[in-house]
Amino acid sequence: MAEKRNIFLVGPMGAGKSTIGKYLAQQLHMEFYDSDHEIERRTGADISWVFDVEGEEGFRDREEKVINDLSELQGIVLATGGGSIKSKESRNRLSARGIVVYLETPVEKQLARVQKDKRRPLLQTEEAPEDVLERLAAERNTLYQEIADYVVRTDEQGAKLVANQIAELIGL
Repeated sequence: MAEKRNIFLVGPMGAGKSTIGKYLAQQLHMEFYDSDHEIERRTGADISWVFDVEGEEGFRDREEKVINDLSELQGIVLATGGGSIKSKESRNRLSARGIVVYLETPVEKQLARVQKDKRRPLLQTEEAPEDVLERLAAERNTLYQEIADYVVRTDEQGAKLVANQIAELIGL
């Protein structure tokens, strides 16, 4: 695995992918990217607007392209969107182009972290946020596991400590 030069963070919303990714990139002197922020930069609109106008399918198409483009770069840390692993193409690209770290977080911790965040389109429904997160976990957790080179829990430690743990795990 030493030839893999990118680090891709996968996991559910509220796992800390963006925050941990920034610390990790800084620590390893790598460029940091966030696939959601890149979609917003390219469209000139926030994720919620893209969901409203194009639906989840349109958003996922954009996300797949962004992940393809970013994963072709070298020496980056990429925080992916929680649902990015729904795309088989994205899963294959992430697995082939870097080290995949699954940031595992229980639903209770996710709920505490994202409950008041109005920028989470999948939580802006009539369904209770906890039910949404439980359903997404049931759909996605095996996909995260499937492509993960490493699994790191993020519920008991701060972001800097998790970033240090990841750097040690991958030997950088």
